[in-house]
Amino acid sequence: MTRTATPIIKTLRLLPRAMLILMVLAAPVLAVPQLRGDSGSTIEAPAARNGGVGFVLLVSLKRG
Repeated sequence: MTRTATPIIKTLRLLPRAMLILMVLAAPVLAVPQLRGDSGSTIEAPAARNGGVGFVLLVSLKRG
């Protein structure tokens, strides 16, 4: 083989593996807009009456 063909062949061998890794990494990113569009899975918490630890917990759960 020539010097120019060797790197091209190595690149072509790595291409399927690189595509698989990119698809695995991109799957969660592509799934986020589909999950956010579904409004049926949102659970609303009751309004907090008193301040304190319960309010902090409620706010932190809503952000997550």
